[in-house]
Amino acid sequence: MYLKNSKIIVIKIGSSLLVDNNKKIRKKWLSSFAKDIQKLKDKNQKIVIVSSGAIALGCKKMNFNKKSIKLDKSQAIASIGQIELMNLFSETFTKYKLNISQILLTLEDTEERRRSLNAKRTFENLFDLGFVPIVNENDTIATSEIKYGDNDRLASRVAQITNADTLILLSDVDGLYTKNPKIFKDAKLIKKVDDLKKDLKEINIKGINEYGSGGMQTKIEAAKICLLAGCSMIIANGLYTNPISRIIDKNYCTWFSSKVSKLDARKKWIISSVAPKGAIIIDDGAKKALRSGKSLLAAGIKKITGKFNKGDHIKILDKKNTECARGLSSFTSEEIIKIMGHHSNEIEKLLGYVTKSEVIHKDDMVEL
Repeated sequence: MYLKNSKIIVIKIGSSLLVDNNKKIRKKWLSSFAKDIQKLKDKNQKIVIVSSGAIALGCKKMNFNKKSIKLDKSQAIASIGQIELMNLFSETFTKYKLNISQILLTLEDTEERRRSLNAKRTFENLFDLGFVPIVNENDTIATSEIKYGDNDRLASRVAQITNADTLILLSDVDGLYTKNPKIFKDAKLIKKVDDLKKDLKEINIKGINEYGSGGMQTKIEAAKICLLAGCSMIIANGLYTNPISRIIDKNYCTWFSSKVSKLDARKKWIISSVAPKGAIIIDDGAKKALRSGKSLLAAGIKKITGKFNKGDHIKILDKKNTECARGLSSFTSEEIIKIMGHHSNEIEKLLGYVTKSEVIHKDDMVEL
């Protein structure tokens, strides 16, 4: 089963999995889900949960009908429901000795490169600490223009940022069907999608339920983002108890298989930058190190041009000003001016704070 080889897994759970049609919290389901997460963690797999439910739980607490709430009011309701949501996770996950943290994101956090880089580092640090990050769209400040509008696409962006191997969208349907299964009896489940364009030509399904805002169309959009990032995706029915174990044991779901390696996807993204923000000129020793697949360190830098921030695209030039690589800088141009020509163990002293040792990490660099 594909999941066994996934080092980083992002799991998205919809509101309808946490709150049933009678506005009752599905505590038994959440316990079974926590047990599934514990099993994955025991195999040293890193897990991120993207959860809807803040507005649904806020409505439950205030006894409001979600459908009649306007955006500005829903932001206040989300603020009330967010605490309910995290308390619910905390109570349940603690029983399985799972440590959780909370990350609230808006669309801008993932679209702007520098902010998405900061988010990526936060995820990496939480993984190192053994925590399970729980992500939600920051409904309290998101406006209609910058909202994801659904957590399927948010989950795909999180999968992209964390460099995940697999995204699992747990929904109220078994997967992608040839027709809408709620209307047509002869609808067949599509088990595997290898070619998004070819396999989905004839399909147009929209699933609507009271609490969720994403239909099948948003799941297809999420798949597009994932597959281009070298991350595979699963749509499965999360209404059953132990939903992840069910995917592993029964394989009853739709599997979108990415044909792009994660590294290839990243490198294509780097090389496709139209306007690098600056350049770093390196010595022959550093050039030789890059050729043998090593990261760029401060010691090999002779000069820089341009003004840039962390995460910006920059060119790497040799002494003859010939471009030999491109990459994403781990430092600002001002920081590089202070540390260039120095050994990595001097960086903390020169800058006055702890930071990375690589100016450009090998995974964030493409040789030309």
